[in-house]
Amino acid sequence: MSTSTPKPFTLRVPDADIAELRQRLARTRWPDEPPGEPWSTGTSLSYMKGLADYWQTGFDWRAWEGKLNGFRQFTATVGGIDLHFIHEPGRGPNPMPLLISHGWPGSVFEFHKLIPLLTEHFTVVAPSLPGYALSFKPGQKRFGVSDIADLYAELMTDVLGYGRFGVQGGDWGGFIASVMGLRHPERVAGIHLNLLAVRRDPKMIESPTPEEKVFLEQLALFLKEETGYQWIQGTRPQTLAFGLSDSPAGLAAWIVEKFRAWTDCGGNPENAVSRDEMLANISLYWFTGCIGASFWPYYARMHGPWPIPEGATVDVPTGYAEFPREILRPPRSLAQKTYTDIRRWSVMAKGGHFAALEQPDALAHEVVGFFRPLR
Repeated sequence: MSTSTPKPFTLRVPDADIAELRQRLARTRWPDEPPGEPWSTGTSLSYMKGLADYWQTGFDWRAWEGKLNGFRQFTATVGGIDLHFIHEPGRGPNPMPLLISHGWPGSVFEFHKLIPLLTEHFTVVAPSLPGYALSFKPGQKRFGVSDIADLYAELMTDVLGYGRFGVQGGDWGGFIASVMGLRHPERVAGIHLNLLAVRRDPKMIESPTPEEKVFLEQLALFLKEETGYQWIQGTRPQTLAFGLSDSPAGLAAWIVEKFRAWTDCGGNPENAVSRDEMLANISLYWFTGCIGASFWPYYARMHGPWPIPEGATVDVPTGYAEFPREILRPPRSLAQKTYTDIRRWSVMAKGGHFAALEQPDALAHEVVGFFRPLR
């Protein structure tokens, strides 16, 4: 057992690091804009110039650092690394422990609006993914999704003493929650997801229903147009890390393109997530130097089996919120082949991949509604 007693944590980025970021942004060497519509081949040049100018001259990192420090933060040695996590006690009677998990390119900043909504009902634990931001140190061991699921189970039970708890997640957090339900059903009271860990293989549907045909079309477009980042992060993550660790504009361009493509934004990412929220998240990646390590779950996934093994099922109670601009939205007929005890399936009116930022009230409502009967 390689756990330790949690130690209180406060983030304070040195003034010199903030000054250096601004200097680097001022020296950005910009590419040209290729033919075609802006954003059609990647991040828009004009948008990035405006974002970088604001990051350099208008963005207040200290205000966002203060928001994060307004939560109760800790680190604990788990699995051989110093794992960072927020641990906010519930305000109601006998609150249920709930672990919430982000993905890539997110961070615990995703939850700054969601956590206060959830603590009306839950004691919330929100770790920084191993290898991400405040759970990263240069040279530390890397973790794939299944390893993270086991590490989180250890955090919740061996470090924090919760014998039974709920789990919620989107992106990699949805995969982590699913694996925790598979591997640790005696501890996991239920899982709530806004991204399903359903295999992305068109061959898995032989005689598709009309709704399955819609999903197959969606999947074909995703595999053709939206997986370039997965291939480079999953095959040559270290090569990409050189550029994104050295250029803040490059890092921002790589991440902000996902905030546009994966949110319910109508073409402008700031319609879904504020400029400050995006830059707080990107700044956390920049100041911690973690971008290369954050790619590791993709590398582990590309070079290993699907996190839910062939023929295995997740049998703990499951809830799902289907946001209309999520990157993939498998139909229930397909999901129930993996998740055998779906108790809540909600089609949401608005929102996308970053649901905790885009639609925190709606997501909180779903989480509370799902877990209420499981308390």
